[in-house]
Amino acid sequence: MARSLRTAGAWAAVLALGLTGCGTSDDGGGRTPQAGAGAAAPDRVEPLAGRPKAELPATVTSADGHRVTVRDTSRIVPLTGSLNEIVFTLGLGDNVVARDITATFEQAKKLPVVTRAHDVSAESVLSLEPTVVLADSTTGPAEAVDQIRDAGIPLVVFDPATGLDDVSPRIETVAKALGVEKAGAELTARTERRIDEVREDIPDGNRAKKPRVAFLYLRGTASVYLLGGRESGASSLLEAAGAVDAGKESGLRKDFTAITSEALAKAAPDAILVMTKGLDSVGGIDGLLKVPGVAETPAGLDRRVVSVEDGVLLNYGPRTDQVLKSLVKQLYTDGSAS
Repeated sequence: MARSLRTAGAWAAVLALGLTGCGTSDDGGGRTPQAGAGAAAPDRVEPLAGRPKAELPATVTSADGHRVTVRDTSRIVPLTGSLNEIVFTLGLGDNVVARDITATFEQAKKLPVVTRAHDVSAESVLSLEPTVVLADSTTGPAEAVDQIRDAGIPLVVFDPATGLDDVSPRIETVAKALGVEKAGAELTARTERRIDEVREDIPDGNRAKKPRVAFLYLRGTASVYLLGGRESGASSLLEAAGAVDAGKESGLRKDFTAITSEALAKAAPDAILVMTKGLDSVGGIDGLLKVPGVAETPAGLDRRVVSVEDGVLLNYGPRTDQVLKSLVKQLYTDGSAS
């Protein structure tokens, strides 16, 4: 499974698992604030004011090497949740006619689902008569992507965002492909400013000890329990929040590895980062503590769990400031990693 999670873009596949078949459960209470306390804000994007005027045609080089000319953006189909988020935030939400299952934010919920991560339905996409389709380099299967392109639909592929440094280039690249570069520049400036504002409130490096945080991917209904390593996609956020990625620091070079008592003991996390629905899928904090090795860690002993909504945690897009703010609040203000 580690190979399938090699890039953050492939997180769409993992996230799709987390968005289906996950029940909810009370976390059982505890000595620290309830997990997810910093993730309670409405799941909405904040579009730029006004409607951007597209300057078309726009010709760009797709990440897969194809030269693509976009002449019409009246019917846009983004094949990942993160791309959907960017399009909506640029102010083009009214032009979007479909979504991936990972586009969980409120404004997109009524749109038809035409893809579930790596399970793209070319027939469903084409039936919506799109004027442009947006995909990640990890979108698949390849046959479906080829079928859409062979039908004559402009299809632009983007490299996935894997860290904070990718946020601005990602927004700008999508905006350029849609002919709204001015809106892209405005959104980039707003996003960078908001991230900088959050960073100003992060406790400085003079702390006696930076909190060690382990990122766990959980899906109890499928008995999937993974510990994030260097390539998990979470390191950039954790380090920006003034924390140490415990999995990466313990020497895990891959993206994910199966959770074992030995691996968790070596990571020795002070806090555990999870996706909200993943935590629900194991029965909240009480259920998480039953995963082998978790209860014996410093985080487990103190029930220190940080949770962020599945549909936004690793998007590295316009809402990255909210993710970072939630991490900081839960790690420091709420006492989750005090």
